[in-house]
Amino acid sequence: MGIVNLSPDSSFGRAGDDLAGRVEHLLGQGADILDFGAVSTRPGADDVSGEEEWRRLFPALEFVAKRRPDCGISIDTTSSSIVRKAYEVIGPFTVNDVSAGEADADMLETVRELGLGYVAMHRRGTPSTMDSLCDYSGYATERYPSGVIPALLEYFTAFSRRAEGLDWILDPGLGFAKTEEQNWEILGNLEAFSVFGRKILVSASDKRFSRGRTELAERMAMEHGAGILRVHEIVR
Repeated sequence: MGIVNLSPDSSFGRAGDDLAGRVEHLLGQGADILDFGAVSTRPGADDVSGEEEWRRLFPALEFVAKRRPDCGISIDTTSSSIVRKAYEVIGPFTVNDVSAGEADADMLETVRELGLGYVAMHRRGTPSTMDSLCDYSGYATERYPSGVIPALLEYFTAFSRRAEGLDWILDPGLGFAKTEEQNWEILGNLEAFSVFGRKILVSASDKRFSRGRTELAERMAMEHGAGILRVHEIVR
C-alpha cells in the first residue's frame, strides 16, 4: 500500500502539486494499493473540517477516476460523509479508518451499505492526546507484561462484534498511543492477532519509534504475519 499524502503538513510522500508524479512513482514501484489521505494523523496534528478534507481529496479522486490505475484504492478518512462523496466519484474502494468507526457513528453502517472493504485501526485518544495514553498495565499478563497485546486483543474482539458482515482488515496502530517499546513488541507478536482470521496491515514507514529502522520494522512485520505494508517507498 503506497501512501499518497494530500495534507499540507505531511512530512513525507506528499503529493503536493505533482499528484500525477506521486501516483506514477508508486505505480512504477509496483504498488498494489494507493492510499489517499487528506488529514494528517501525526501526533499533535490539528483537526481539519470535513469541507477542507474534501477540498484536498476531490482533485485526487478526479485524477484516479480518469487515470483508472490498475491497483486497489483506499482512502484514509474517519468521516462517513467523505466515504459517500468519494464513492460517488470513484465507485468501490477500501476505507482506511484510524478510529475503527469510533469517530463517526455512521461509518460502519455506511461501509456495510456500500459494500466497501474496511481497515480498522487501534488507537486511543486523538492526535493531540494519544502520546499521553500509552499505559496498558491494567491488561498485563505473565506472557505480555506491558499489557499492550492483551489490550489490543480485547479491543478487536469488541470491534469484531460491531463489524459483523464487514470485510475488514486489522491494523494494530503502530505509533498511535504506543511507546517505542510497545510498538516493537507488537511487531514481534503479530501472530497473536491471527485469532480473528483477518488480514493484518502494518504501517511502520518512517514512524518515530523506528528511529530510521523502517526496513527492520517492515521485515519483522512480514515475518510475523503482516499481509499488507503501508509504505512511503516500495521495496520489493
